Amino acid sequence: MTTIFDSRDTRYKTPYGAAPCGSAVTVTLRPPRDFTAGALLLFEEFADAYWEQPLAFALGEDGQGILAASYETPEQPELIWYAFRLQKEDGEAVWLGRNGLCQEEKALAWWQQTVYDASSPTPEWFGRGVTYQIFPDRFRRLAVPDPAGMLGDRVVHQNWEEGMEYLPDEKGEVRNRDFFGGSLAGVEEKLDYLKSLGVGTIYFCPIFESDSNHRYNTGDYEKIDPMLGTEEDFGRLCCKAHALGIRVMLDGVFNHTGSNSRYFNAQGAYPGAGAFQSRESPYYPWYAFLYWPNRYDAWWGVKTLPAVNETCPSYMDYIIEGKDSIIRRWLRAGADAWRLDVADELPDEFIARIRAVMVQEKPDSFLLGEVWEDGSNKIAYDQRRKYLLGREAHGLMNYPFRTAALAYLQGGGAEAFVEAMEVIRENYPRPAFYSAMNLLGTHDTARVLTMLGVGPEGGPEERTARADYRMSPEERERGTRLLRAGAVLLYAFPGSPTVYYGDEAGMEGFEDPFNRGTYPWGHEDQALQRHFALLGRLRNERASMQSGELKWLHAKGPLLAFAREEGEEVTAAILNVGDGVEEVSIPWSGHLATDVISGQQFAPVQDRLLLRIPGMECILLV
Repeated sequence: MTTIFDSRDTRYKTPYGAAPCGSAVTVTLRPPRDFTAGALLLFEEFADAYWEQPLAFALGEDGQGILAASYETPEQPELIWYAFRLQKEDGEAVWLGRNGLCQEEKALAWWQQTVYDASSPTPEWFGRGVTYQIFPDRFRRLAVPDPAGMLGDRVVHQNWEEGMEYLPDEKGEVRNRDFFGGSLAGVEEKLDYLKSLGVGTIYFCPIFESDSNHRYNTGDYEKIDPMLGTEEDFGRLCCKAHALGIRVMLDGVFNHTGSNSRYFNAQGAYPGAGAFQSRESPYYPWYAFLYWPNRYDAWWGVKTLPAVNETCPSYMDYIIEGKDSIIRRWLRAGADAWRLDVADELPDEFIARIRAVMVQEKPDSFLLGEVWEDGSNKIAYDQRRKYLLGREAHGLMNYPFRTAALAYLQGGGAEAFVEAMEVIRENYPRPAFYSAMNLLGTHDTARVLTMLGVGPEGGPEERTARADYRMSPEERERGTRLLRAGAVLLYAFPGSPTVYYGDEAGMEGFEDPFNRGTYPWGHEDQALQRHFALLGRLRNERASMQSGELKWLHAKGPLLAFAREEGEEVTAAILNVGDGVEEVSIPWSGHLATDVISGQQFAPVQDRLLLRIPGMECILLV
């Protein structure tokens, strides 16, 4: 059957995917012969405006009748939902949507047209380079710290390699008060190692003072946690990183503070009155008390994480707008980027103001949002969000990539991976798609090696058993082979390939906190390290891997092949995640193709390569 309309084919719609404000969009349909008229149906969601554009009939070059229309996108960012009504000469009508032809309009599944503000450019450096995520307490320590005088009742592990605490205390709470003593000076010592991996951005989980080892319950935004170091240590780290071509991204936790903070001060640990202590506190308006002081709005009901009212003028001034605001202060101290924790719980205006201030303070700085779904159309708290419409985040954490990649690596078809990524590619503005933080694991997910080795349903269920679990040699071998393939997929795909510290060294572990072990210095999987280092070097050397156009070559069952093309430079990734040998023929013009992983070379025949890929193997052709 002839395709009537394909939103991802430029023969049917131009431009591909999202369009800037005030630009032209053209649609072309190739309907059955008896349909000679119709209309393009459009609904602008934010403007709450519905309108129709007549489809003009003409004969295409092949003599087939076509229906076409053009329209100009609005001057303001928008989500447009569109579909079609087709009519025969006798007036009979059918409707066309993503779900095909429908006999009535209410059955339509509408296409999405993202319209974004392209006037504020996205810095290109983030999407081109490799990102390395560090959980600061667990990466590298130079000495066992003394917790005396530090915020909270901290316990420090004397042995770097022992397990972390994870069981509830006598009150039934998991307090995360055990520390290992990783520091900024420790990261500084390992900058050359990070450079050898091709890292261009260090993404730090929170580094500000807090009484927990994860530091997502901020105590003081103005102070580096003393177990990590000082502001001077941070500045020196940034300076040395910059000299190596490495930028620094900080984690901004602005939806809530810690209850044990200078702002809330429930335990009286800070001088001065916090909101918990006095309604006259300058911080009192930041919080929403149901009954002061003990009942208040908290993040997901966690009482140690009192939620803030981000639109409170004094809070907005403190975090964003003031001349010495938190956003400005740490950019001046050396940071190059901010990652916004739980961005879907921050108001759009709050995010937009952060971006505006970042542009003022450091025009080349980058703003990343934590969003776990398709960020172009997400609804949070009953509101359609505008993260990617050109005035808020430059890019988002690409959890949809992780979901689709792990499903494919664990036995799902390559077809499903391609479809999932095409949805994102079509919906996201191009700068946002190429600036996504692509990842296979983070501090919020199980270690990718464990996921791939034991499988989605594998491993023990009981928590203590999960804490102590180590993969069998067979599980580890399988996980490692699949992770090698997953790393090729990660580094060859558009967006910033992001490595959670230690994944390149073969760290394993289930969900939080078992995914937050200490880096295994001296016990790394060196072959896996070399694989990641090779991919990092190639990512930095090859323009096609940084910014090249994405071209799908093959996607069926366990076999996935795609190319990145920049001018005449081509890089092609071919993955076989099945157990058996797979054959594939891909286009390749001219010269010999070299697999940079094995060194093997392939000669094209009539501009095609015939490749045999063993099970759970991958090649990267240049």
